[in-house]
Amino acid sequence: MTSADGRFRIGLLGHGTVGAAFAELLPRRAERIAAITGLRPGVVGVVTRSRGDFDALLEQSDLIVELIGGIEPARAWVTRAIRAGRHVVTANKQLLSQHGEELWALAREEGVQLRFEAAVAGVVPVIRVLTESLAAAHIERIHGIVNGTTNFILSEMARTHASYEQALTEAQRLGYAEADPTDDVSGRDAAAKMAILARLAFDTPVHLDQVVCEGIERIGPDDLEHARDLGLGLKLIGTAERVDGGLSVRVHPAFLYSRHPLASIDGPFNAVTVESESITEITMSGPGAGGPQTASAVLGDVISAMIPPASTPETSERLPIVSDVVSAFYLHLDVVDEPGVLSQVTGVLGTHGISVKSVVQKGLGHNARLVMVVHPVLESRFFAALEQFADLPAMRTAPRAIRVIEEDFTQ
Repeated sequence: MTSADGRFRIGLLGHGTVGAAFAELLPRRAERIAAITGLRPGVVGVVTRSRGDFDALLEQSDLIVELIGGIEPARAWVTRAIRAGRHVVTANKQLLSQHGEELWALAREEGVQLRFEAAVAGVVPVIRVLTESLAAAHIERIHGIVNGTTNFILSEMARTHASYEQALTEAQRLGYAEADPTDDVSGRDAAAKMAILARLAFDTPVHLDQVVCEGIERIGPDDLEHARDLGLGLKLIGTAERVDGGLSVRVHPAFLYSRHPLASIDGPFNAVTVESESITEITMSGPGAGGPQTASAVLGDVISAMIPPASTPETSERLPIVSDVVSAFYLHLDVVDEPGVLSQVTGVLGTHGISVKSVVQKGLGHNARLVMVVHPVLESRFFAALEQFADLPAMRTAPRAIRVIEEDFTQ
């Protein structure tokens, strides 16, 4: 439904950082949007968790913009809006990563649009590229830096040699991290985004709970120092890829060689690399967070919804989710420097069929460290070796391991 006087009425759910930025941006761009669509958009009301009447807002709106976040009441309100025949634009990755299939199915049933570009990677138009520009491509893999908070923290640690705690405090001071940064630093925020990207890229249902997830809380400055010695840089990487007829979706810290297209993405920026035989590889990057930036992506979805039709089609594949994949690893071992220690370490690795690519020894005596990169191996074999290291008397602390992405993209 649209009003007879040429107005396009938008109901806004949420008035936090992004909601307020959207409410400010829309009137500045309304004239231009009217020239494109023939309809002049405007916000007719705002409802938050603590104020406003959703029923009244729904009645007077042509489209609902959901920026309230979380699962409830967002899920209930989005469902009711779709059932009422209203288009919906949302930036809610947690909602879509856990209940996307039911909401997309309902939107198809009701003949309305559910758009969500701002839910993943800020202003980077990866959703539109996957669903439109690359809709016919057989995608093999997606790599992504899809959380600006963790990318800033790791960049700051590498740049200033700060500890994780110091870099997090700086991220909070600058507004890149929330007062409670748990979702970001644990990798859960990135995991939700990768679930959405995997669903779109591989045409198969993916739930947040199926994404293997590891955060950055245990990363130390010495990990970054040793990585520099080995020619590596550290990022929190989300990956979705075809593996042995199935699909692996995971988020974890990973070291990259300098020529990898994601290696140069620093600060609060996001980037997504898409690989397919038909396109080889493309990388999209840009600001991954911030009120005005996310509001711009939301407004782009609003304009698209004003020019129907569009929908998220039903999935046609049912790929099994694969959790045990092949990876190279960085391995950090604090050991007592005594005769035979290195041979004990390599003996454990050899027992599990793991070969060493490079090794550096730091320190002497009781403060010795062995830092190495091992060649790609099935992850279950590598983690079995880590468990066996705990039985070595020369081990001073638990071993630390971080995945290494081998591609250096030299061609």
